[in-house]
Amino acid sequence: MVKVIIYPINSLILSDLVERFGHKPLAMMEKIKEKINTVGVDSPPLNITSEEPKMGLKYAAVEVPAGVRGRMAIVGPMIDEAEAAIIVNDASMAFGCMGCARTNELTKYLIRQRDIPILEVDYPRSEEEGMDFVYKIANFLKSLPLEEKQ
Repeated sequence: MVKVIIYPINSLILSDLVERFGHKPLAMMEKIKEKINTVGVDSPPLNITSEEPKMGLKYAAVEVPAGVRGRMAIVGPMIDEAEAAIIVNDASMAFGCMGCARTNELTKYLIRQRDIPILEVDYPRSEEEGMDFVYKIANFLKSLPLEEKQ
């Protein structure tokens, strides 16, 4: 099983596809669930600890907007943990919008800097493109090892 970071980071469709092929999706939904269910963290919108803004500085300079650093405090460690990646370019808002163009750019940049297998595909705009989209993702996921790394 390979840990696969998906982009857009909150795409339920990509997350489901990765799981169906026996791998672990690294997605925003699980990280947010952990934060909300953690004892000692206030309920939204105060669902961060005092350490998280500092963690975001590892991935984004102090000059960038606070929202970027806050998102990167969650996304950055997932990028570090990833063993493979799927990036969908030009996705529609309904496919998994993160709501911040700068965070999106930084996330894709940091993923591309990693020395891991990466599949980049364009968001499908027709039924034929949709079938090709799923086919490419399936082939990529099948090419990744299913056994645990030692």
